[in-house]
Amino acid sequence: MGQEFFINSQTLEDKVRTLLPSQGGRGAGFDLSASTQIIPIIDLTESAEGSNLRQDLQKSFSFTNITRFNVNNTTTTIINNTGYFRLFGSTYITGGGFVNVSLTDGSASKILAQVNSDSATQVGNEYFDYMVFLSAGDSVNVQSNSTNISYIGVSRQIATITGELVNPV
Repeated sequence: MGQEFFINSQTLEDKVRTLLPSQGGRGAGFDLSASTQIIPIIDLTESAEGSNLRQDLQKSFSFTNITRFNVNNTTTTIINNTGYFRLFGSTYITGGGFVNVSLTDGSASKILAQVNSDSATQVGNEYFDYMVFLSAGDSVNVQSNSTNISYIGVSRQIATITGELVNPV
């Protein structure tokens, strides 16, 4: 059996009272202690939060939870719902032109990403993978000014506006 030490720290006691009010934060005093004994800890945080998926797997795409887009020589709103979203795909370039990806609140816009091609002979792909948050009235718009440059990909909602995770189905 390991040794036990009592800790007298007002800072630590205040933190425990704040984080765990049911463990002595409402009145009667308590002692903090430390031990040299090894005690295994099982992290149940994901289950307690309502998700049994690892964070990286929670962001996966599935057949039913993606919305595909292909913007070419036009301006298109690709997302106009509230919440957290992942955008994934590529800008396909076969000549001169540009693509702007903007966040807008209905009255003003901010460019999130931009791809320019000044050459009529430039060919290639620019890959993207990023997340955005949209509050009420916000949207993601894509503008392509040429048939030579396309913004192709998928979007997927990662979480609701309140942060509740949306698992793949």
